[in-house]
Order: sequence, then C-alpha cells, then structure tokens
Amino acid sequence: MPRTALFLALLPVDAMAAGGDTSAPPSHPQFKTGQVWEPASQKCLTAHAPTLDDAARLVAVREYAYDGQFHMAALVLDAMQDQQADGVLTYRGFLARRRGAAAEARAWYGRALARNPDNLLARSYTGQGLVFEGDLVGALIQHRENVARGGRGTWAEATLAEAISTGTAYAY
Repeated sequence: MPRTALFLALLPVDAMAAGGDTSAPPSHPQFKTGQVWEPASQKCLTAHAPTLDDAARLVAVREYAYDGQFHMAALVLDAMQDQQADGVLTYRGFLARRRGAAAEARAWYGRALARNPDNLLARSYTGQGLVFEGDLVGALIQHRENVARGGRGTWAEATLAEAISTGTAYAY
C-alpha cells in the first residue's frame, strides 16, 4: 500500500469535513491595509489604537496572513498587548514557516503549545510543517492530538488531514 494511502486509511472518515469553530478559515481583510476593524465602533483603526483589544487584532492578523499580507500580519502582531498569548506565538510560527524558517516555526509552535496544549491551530500548523519536512508520522501524531483535544471536524483538523493525505502543506 502506498504511504499516502496508508495515512489516509488511518485518518477518521470525517477528518476532511470542516466544521464551524474558532479555527475556521479567515476571510479576506475587511478593512483598510495596515488597519484593524473595530467591531464596537464599526471603523478601521490603526493596530495600536488603545480602544482595540487583542481579539480584534488577532482577527486582523489571521485575515492579513490569509490574504498573503505577511508584513501587515507581523505589524499587527507587534501591536498585541500580550506577546506571550498562544495565538500570538502561533502566528509568529506561521509567519516563520511561510518565510521558510522551519526550525524557528517549530520553536514558536512549541511555545504556543506549552502555553495552551489544546491550541488546535498550532497543532495543525505544526503538523503541516512536519508534512513539508517529510515527517508524515510526526504529522499524524499532531493530527491525532488535534482530534483527541476536541478538534474533530474543525478547519484546523481538516487542513492537517489534507496535508497528510496529499503530502503538501496547506497554502494557508
């Protein structure tokens, strides 16, 4: 049996179904470049605006990253109040992985998972990085951890399952 087929056989049947969860794929930015949408005022503000909270900033980070605006994502990350939050660490890892800095990405993801072992997105991105490096066994371990921690049917699980099944890390 080919290696990819073996891994597919080991995945749960519904692993590719993306459910509604906080790790759903982000939309494209709904605000002006370099700014963050503030839901309360319904306005675009600079990332350092004191009325913004880190939740709004993290939404902007995800949207900029999804849109390929990695520099903007990094600028918003730098404006986050809690630089040790697992979401911040996860996206620092994501940006490192997109730059091709695999070891740095693993370090960021490791810090994010040390802060929050149930961080499904950090587990998914860790596994996708492992797929890129050719470590399908390590990626499958991350997939199983993702499922065991409540991630079955989430976007984070589905993208990791897709990466394992295709041998290619998800584009986002």
